[in-house]
Amino acid sequence: MLNRRAAMAASAAATGASLVNTAQAQIAGVPPVTSILAQYITQARFEDLPANVRREGHRTLLNYVGVAVGGSRHETVDRALKALAPFSGPAKANVLGRRERLDILNAALVNGIISHIFDFDDTHLKTIIHPAGPVVSAILALAQHRPVTGAEFLNAMILGVETECRIGNAVYPSHYDMGWHITGSCGVFGSAAACGRLLRLSEQQMVWALGIAASQPVGLKVQFGSMTKSFHPGRAAQNGLTAALMAQQNFTSDNAALEGKDGWAQTVSRQVRWEEVTEGLGRSWEAALNTYKPFACGIVTHPAIDAAIQLHDQDGMKADQIAAIELRANPLVLSLTGKTEPATGLEGKFSITHCIAVGLMFGAAGEKQFQDRVVRDPAVIALRKLVSVKTDPAVSTAQCDLIVRLKDGRVFSRHIDTAIGSLEKPMSDTALEAKFLDLSETILPRAQAQGLMEQCWKIEQQPDAGALARAAAI
Repeated sequence: MLNRRAAMAASAAATGASLVNTAQAQIAGVPPVTSILAQYITQARFEDLPANVRREGHRTLLNYVGVAVGGSRHETVDRALKALAPFSGPAKANVLGRRERLDILNAALVNGIISHIFDFDDTHLKTIIHPAGPVVSAILALAQHRPVTGAEFLNAMILGVETECRIGNAVYPSHYDMGWHITGSCGVFGSAAACGRLLRLSEQQMVWALGIAASQPVGLKVQFGSMTKSFHPGRAAQNGLTAALMAQQNFTSDNAALEGKDGWAQTVSRQVRWEEVTEGLGRSWEAALNTYKPFACGIVTHPAIDAAIQLHDQDGMKADQIAAIELRANPLVLSLTGKTEPATGLEGKFSITHCIAVGLMFGAAGEKQFQDRVVRDPAVIALRKLVSVKTDPAVSTAQCDLIVRLKDGRVFSRHIDTAIGSLEKPMSDTALEAKFLDLSETILPRAQAQGLMEQCWKIEQQPDAGALARAAAI
């Protein structure tokens, strides 16, 4: 991959003029990040993707489609469609798992909502970005308007994931600590990059697409536990697609919208590390570091759930035997999932006490354990009240200690260093397929679900990527 100086020179030669505004270029030590990214996105070839990156791309797509189909009947989706469908334009794109078709911008929005409503989607652990929702929701809609091959689709998807995660790396954790839901605020760049690639934007147009995306960040952590949390990746998908379509028509933006004075980064973060975006482009891959959730809730709860399920499975204790439950965990666990009295399934996903209770009681924490009726079950509520949480910054977010004290005096404990679903203990292809079928079994006929899963694994061989969305509809 070109170094920074060569990238700047090549970019200027390609457009006939420098892509970096003079005023912005005077910011000491800041590279022309927007133009470097634009050059890379427009030039990166599918043939140059390493085998491990392609493989993870297939896994990312499989997980996205399974989770989206599974979430398609949630009341959140019904309400979104009721609000938007009367105002939708030409019905060109499918809503996954449903009969409705919408215009491509609204389809991107609704499918993004669907993909995140269960909080069961993929996770880039370095930033806690859920990469697929903003990117795949947008390019699936676009692929039904502008035919593209499966190889083009997969390449664009991976480039989009790479873009959003690298930008996320540059501003995390400050950006997240300020209250931004990073999936929405950075996901828009992934969506714009992926859509721009499929639209075959020029380098200058890609700069504009990223710049238009920079003016559309979305997502506040205060919304966690509500329907609006899933709106964030949906709007990021829609906004990124909008940015790419406008850039295609030469709708301009500042050429340094990411890195410039008063630009995106200065606005949304107190600390920025631009080398996280530009270094190693084409050599090291954030898209290869994607992970997939075995539990349908916030990622910081997963170590505790893993410990709870191990205790349930290995020690055979029953809920009515438990006298007290103690968790030692990173402070982020209470910061993000500290709801002690959840009233709905969505709120339960952000309650560490509920997560531990269902793990111990049911030996599971899938979508069934986060339904409203389970959150309101008196036995589950009673068990939640026995949980106390001690936070310790010396404990990493990947770790925890869980202690269960029984009424008869026995004590059981588990220490987790890395939970299942992490990079160190990834979900296998078989486990991902089982998750896919479990989520889709009540939505699609078994044969259709099996065929859809096969299409995800073989997407790069498909002549028409839009067929995937049609195969996921009813």
